[in-house]
Amino acid sequence: MTTKREKFGGRMAVILAMAGSAIGLGNIWRFPYMVGEHGGAAFVIVYVVATLLISLPVFLAEVMIGRRSHTNSRDAFARLSRQHPFWKWAGYLTILIPTLIACYYSVIGGWSVEYFLKSCSLSFVRMSPEEASGFFGPFAASPWTPVIMHLIFLGITVAVVAGGVKSGIEKFSKISLPVLFVLILMILTYSVSLPGAGEGVRYLLHPDWNELTPRTFAYAMGQSFYSLSLGMGAIITYGSYVSKKENILTTSAGTAVSDLLFAILAGFAIMPAVFAAGIEPGAGPGLIFQSIPYVFAKMGAGMPVLSAAVSILFFLAIIVAAMTSCISLVEVGVSFLMERSRMSRGRACLILFLLCGGLGVLCSLSFGPLADAKVAGMTIFDLFDWTCSNILLLLMALLAVVFVGWILPRRVVHDEFTNGGRLAFNERLFPAVYFLIKWVAPIAVVVIFFTNFIL
Repeated sequence: MTTKREKFGGRMAVILAMAGSAIGLGNIWRFPYMVGEHGGAAFVIVYVVATLLISLPVFLAEVMIGRRSHTNSRDAFARLSRQHPFWKWAGYLTILIPTLIACYYSVIGGWSVEYFLKSCSLSFVRMSPEEASGFFGPFAASPWTPVIMHLIFLGITVAVVAGGVKSGIEKFSKISLPVLFVLILMILTYSVSLPGAGEGVRYLLHPDWNELTPRTFAYAMGQSFYSLSLGMGAIITYGSYVSKKENILTTSAGTAVSDLLFAILAGFAIMPAVFAAGIEPGAGPGLIFQSIPYVFAKMGAGMPVLSAAVSILFFLAIIVAAMTSCISLVEVGVSFLMERSRMSRGRACLILFLLCGGLGVLCSLSFGPLADAKVAGMTIFDLFDWTCSNILLLLMALLAVVFVGWILPRRVVHDEFTNGGRLAFNERLFPAVYFLIKWVAPIAVVVIFFTNFIL
């Protein structure tokens, strides 16, 4: 079946869709605990600089690959390299990576669905703080509920993707992103009003430069890559839906700034509440699913109605954030199947649901019945996460900037960045941007990789 390639409806649609891909669990779940583990305000400052000077050029490179090739992420490299064998096979990484991430990402999305339902039933308000904090362990180890929630979350995600680029992804992004920002602002307002929240605010505003280490820089850059969906094939795929008339510098910078803003808002929404409850800011990945319910239960003793309402809004925000990113992950595989196998969007979505759903079940069960099934000392969930985050994402991001900086002719990169020389401001910035893509970004990615493994 031959299908005409779809496009986003305009600049704002591009920014919202790409921001939807970027803004997700990386901001609202991962960023706050990374800040807590790596020096508070000092980490935030390094993160902002890394995003603007390193991640944004990588983002631009991936958009250029997608828009220039006007095809799925796997075929993009092959088409632009004139079917060079290496790049032809390297393109398969852009299909493998988002598919693997979607498998365990949807498990976390399923957790957020369960916590949202618990919040709606006022369960956390009725629990003691210790019970609320301890809910996660038995829930995650259950063989049924997390699996069902994972499949529900993935099913809704796939249904949005099945609607297509304009009717599904674009429409969902136009509604969900503004709602998400409103929700996080409401939570932030509640959080900073709590007794003792001032310490959390100071923690985010006053840097302790003694906390900075080479690993801090590496983790800040790694978090920026993860948050902006770099190395996943998602930005290449979305880039292929961008019109040739659009200014990719404007859309890319708009996406990066939106992502930065939301991450910082999430930090101010969560850290003050954590300090108000006397919880260690470096509590790790469990900061939200174990610590935040503790906060709501503790605060619920004096303000049960308000605490319950904020709890509902908080986990609704996590669901929306998780879904906007998971949509982009699923779309990569769907786009590939539609164009390579000539199948309908609906059938491609069904295949992705069955594949990611099945592997996701294994990831979910690794917290319970399959907890002892380990590879290299890691559970199935941890293996997927570690392999993608520490190896595959960095490898794919490196390949993208090397491809644009060293394989594509400079005139092609210039043509994409300046829309054929018609954008005067982009023309003036091109030498600096090209230098960042060709030299700075590849070196930074290699540094992140070796720092993760050596230090």
